[in-house]
Amino acid sequence: MEFLSRLRSIASACWPWVRIPFWICTGLLFGFLLPYSLILNKRVQDRFSDLVFAVPTRVYSQPLRLAPYVPMTPGTLEVELAFSGYANDGHGDVPGSWAKKGSTYLISSRGYAGPDGGELPKHIRVALGNGMVQSVTDVASGKALSETHLDPARIATVYGAKQEDRTYVQLNDLPPLLIAGLQAVEDRDFKHHIGVDFTAILRAAFADLRAGHTVQGASTLTQQLVRNLFLNREQTMGRKLNEALMSILLEMHYSKARILEAYINEVFLGQQGDQAVHGFAAASQFYFGRRLEFLRPQEIAMLVGLVKGPSQLDPRRYPDRALARRNLVLDTFVTTGLLSAEQARAAKATPLGVIPDGQLPHNRFPAFMELVRQQITNDFDEDTLKQGNLSIFTTLDPATQLYTEQAIDSAINGLGKRGEDTQSAAVVTDSKTGSVLAVVGSKIPGDQGFNRALDARRPIGSTIKPFVYLVALTNPERWNLATQLDDSPVSMKQPDGSWWTPHNDDNQSHGMVPMVDALANSWNLATIHLGLEVGLPRIKAFLDSFGLTNVQPGPSLLIGAVDLAPIQVTQLYQYIASDGHALPLLAVSGVVDSHGHTIKRYEVESGKGEYQPAVRLVTWAMQQVATYGTASSLAKSNLAYLHTAGKTGTSNDLRDSWFAGFTGDRLAVFWMGRDDNKPSHLWGSTGALRAWQELFRKLPTVPLPATAGDGLEMAWINPADGRRSDPACSGAKEVPIIAGSLSTDSEGCFWQKVGNLFGGGQSAPQPATESPTPTASQQ
Repeated sequence: MEFLSRLRSIASACWPWVRIPFWICTGLLFGFLLPYSLILNKRVQDRFSDLVFAVPTRVYSQPLRLAPYVPMTPGTLEVELAFSGYANDGHGDVPGSWAKKGSTYLISSRGYAGPDGGELPKHIRVALGNGMVQSVTDVASGKALSETHLDPARIATVYGAKQEDRTYVQLNDLPPLLIAGLQAVEDRDFKHHIGVDFTAILRAAFADLRAGHTVQGASTLTQQLVRNLFLNREQTMGRKLNEALMSILLEMHYSKARILEAYINEVFLGQQGDQAVHGFAAASQFYFGRRLEFLRPQEIAMLVGLVKGPSQLDPRRYPDRALARRNLVLDTFVTTGLLSAEQARAAKATPLGVIPDGQLPHNRFPAFMELVRQQITNDFDEDTLKQGNLSIFTTLDPATQLYTEQAIDSAINGLGKRGEDTQSAAVVTDSKTGSVLAVVGSKIPGDQGFNRALDARRPIGSTIKPFVYLVALTNPERWNLATQLDDSPVSMKQPDGSWWTPHNDDNQSHGMVPMVDALANSWNLATIHLGLEVGLPRIKAFLDSFGLTNVQPGPSLLIGAVDLAPIQVTQLYQYIASDGHALPLLAVSGVVDSHGHTIKRYEVESGKGEYQPAVRLVTWAMQQVATYGTASSLAKSNLAYLHTAGKTGTSNDLRDSWFAGFTGDRLAVFWMGRDDNKPSHLWGSTGALRAWQELFRKLPTVPLPATAGDGLEMAWINPADGRRSDPACSGAKEVPIIAGSLSTDSEGCFWQKVGNLFGGGQSAPQPATESPTPTASQQ
């Protein structure tokens, strides 16, 4: 009692002095601080309870298929690995890494979830040889694999309102060393404080006073999270008060685990242009090309070290700073018992191991991405894509795309001064499935402007001719490849009263010529006579069936007076390349949600095909184009083994240069010309064909069979009457015909042989297919 009396007397004595401050503080507490705290509390609860992290929609290339006999070269495999963010670490035993020993590659894949189910991580050995995969072996089991796939490259990102790259992860999916190491370095008392660590504040203040400047921070992980979610980084007392109050309020309502998980997904750890890297999971991919669970201690230490300042410690810009910071973090791991001294020494001895290019492409291939958007717009609008957390798997093949861009660049540079005003575009597909492997819309790779591959509709010239011949060959009783066509001059009165008088490029007519030679040499007059006999309505109807809307049924259509974009020409040629299957061109294979579940698949089931015998005849004839016709440079090059089927095309006044050609598994269409529609002074064979050749000098592919396709038979024909002939007869031509379409009776050449005895003929007639390369036509 005596103590209380004494205390009361002391209080009474002091009250006059503390009365005013007491009432001021009480007023501030109940009049301002408490209501203000209630306002902050509602803001914290509203924001954090409904916290949804912005996770962008990611767009991927096709997974790389590895199986015996798949075409593949070392250069192409390494390009694919580089695009997918794999690192050559000399060992190839960590997911996302590879190593090379002679012609054998050791690859540790990362696994992925895709529309076809995806694959688990694997450690494989891939042996290459003779331009193809020789074997694929699972290193762990030693068993040969029939096939496997590497996780695809990320080629684009669709962001929402913020350009934030993030992969959301839960706490139980994280490496224990990351969770414990982050707390050891940034907030050792995280499990015990109330959001603000007053001990740390005193410790930091003492250290700053002793040093004379700021040397140590005192922010808890909770305060850092509050700063990122609610506040800015202004160094004012008001901001610091808000930060402290909101941190305490956050700790009052939510568990430490919930706060730590939010921090790990929100913390800023890097920047690439306008794109910010948030969260450790995205940073792991950005810096190391691997998921968090595959990181080694030294890599975890580097990421933890970046929290202090990702800009100042950027390992790509300031590797020395990043290395020093990483090693300091490793020392902290030792002092807190997370690593042994030996483990830390081994970790310090390793380089940073950062991949050269972070996997943050915003729109790596804009021309291709435009096609992707066109194809998914009916299922996913722009708002849905921007809401994010989707994975779009496309059909793009990174190596094919790169090689196509390089082919255009090389061909344009080869034109010298003419190349300055020349533009180009290309589309490459899988000739059997219609999957689009590459789209180039400009001679400048990555150009975000006009997409010529999809939008530049230009006259296609002689590129139309195989379809004129195809319609004719669907009637084998009337036409075959040896049928004589009239290549005489044409003069037709047009509706406006003027006369249409087309001519061949050599300004000559060649009389009666076999159909295959007319196509190989791209003779206009023979094609016009054939088309008029077949009927313009039939040819127009056939072209209309591909969805073309601007086909005018005039005779000039027969020699290419129709404006099409490269993607449309590719769709036409896909029909021939896929053996008579009308396959739509697909750029998207499927869409997967954040849980790895497929929500949409895009696929085409191929039917039995249409007019396949005629298609196979046209394919063989197009191979003659590349043997002795307008694309004969292919037969004279190191690409002769491909037995390419192709067709050149040149529009009036040398404005547009085209080439469409396919091998056993790849179709590529190239266009060259000027945007102002002035003459480019390029034939199909001197412009687009050269780009096609540049591509296939690098692109692994399967040769097209040189023999006639199924349902056809080779026969010697007398073009004069279309009947079977003795091979020794003058003018006899060997061509494939539809089996059973001609009588098996063969006419001889008795009188011709009699004439030869008296010097009236040639004793050793040469078939036309062996004639020297014509120089008359350059289409």
